[in-house]
Amino acid sequence: NRNLVINGAMLVAQRGTSSTISGCGTVDRMVINYSGTDESPTQAQADVASGTTPYSLGFRKAFKVTNGNQTSGADVGDFINIKTLLEAQDIASSGWNYTSASSFITVQFWIKSSVAQTFKGYIRTRDGTGKIYPFDTGSLSADTWTKITKTIPGHADLQFDNDVEQGLQVNIAAFWGTNYTDSSVTENAWADYAGSTRTKDTTSTWYTTNDATLEFTGMQLEVGSVATDFEHRSFADELRRCQRYYCKSYDYSVVPGTASDPGSMFGRNYSDASRSQNAIDVRFPVPMRAIPTTVNGYAPHSGTIATVSTDGSNPPSCGTEKNITAFNMLGENGFSGLGSQSIGSDDFFGLHFTADAEL
Repeated sequence: NRNLVINGAMLVAQRGTSSTISGCGTVDRMVINYSGTDESPTQAQADVASGTTPYSLGFRKAFKVTNGNQTSGADVGDFINIKTLLEAQDIASSGWNYTSASSFITVQFWIKSSVAQTFKGYIRTRDGTGKIYPFDTGSLSADTWTKITKTIPGHADLQFDNDVEQGLQVNIAAFWGTNYTDSSVTENAWADYAGSTRTKDTTSTWYTTNDATLEFTGMQLEVGSVATDFEHRSFADELRRCQRYYCKSYDYSVVPGTASDPGSMFGRNYSDASRSQNAIDVRFPVPMRAIPTTVNGYAPHSGTIATVSTDGSNPPSCGTEKNITAFNMLGENGFSGLGSQSIGSDDFFGLHFTADAEL
């Protein structure tokens, strides 16, 4: 368990393999945020090509970002940023003496760009006085996998609370406009975080090249001053780690919200003289990080998907501990969205859910 990054080999993609949303839309634990773009970038889970060095080291999947058509050029407020987020308690209990300048963590990852240039990145802390540690990748050759390794010392002002909230980020910028950068930023040193001085000014070549691509795999963060061989974990292990933050009842290969997968959770319709009630109790595959910010139920019927109410609140109000491990989907007089599909007394019905407790 050296690697503090979950899904660093990009194996797990519960939500699907391609998306244009800003956030986590494909590879679990990998987030893309963007703003000011003329066309939304596409995030995807991609295959690592055979014959490449990462492939020979056991990597088969990558997180891939494809730039859209940015016809207006690189504006000061534009950005495309890729990051992974770690819980504060995992850093606090990692064994890193993070307030000591003689204690280190080491981050490594493989990166491939279709455009030859240097990219900027940074480590950011979230507790106490937020700190930032900017770095760059050095000049990358086009369409060539390059391994990046950065060793980062502790600092007296670092703080990580022993809780389940966000503690540390690893960021790599495809592009930051000058609203977020400054040429005076010192790289490879800790400083107080400020949104306008995240990194040195970033090269805009990739951003202004239509359909440019940027890929990542083999992301590892570990305690110590040496980058050890990547810790490959099984798919099953990584999936369970990811389900702490996002889970679903669909088969792994099925995109949530699609009508192609029939309901796999079954509830029963109960009725009495005064009312008809549909209810289903659901247990998440692993205890989630916190009360899910969204719990969505889906009722496949007549080739469509209908969102189902979750006892009148979101997240469901069924008790703190139960919210972390389970929830109850309840609808008086039938689940909302079931349309013309009737549910009679003592009938069984099938449903699906997704639950999100991302950092």
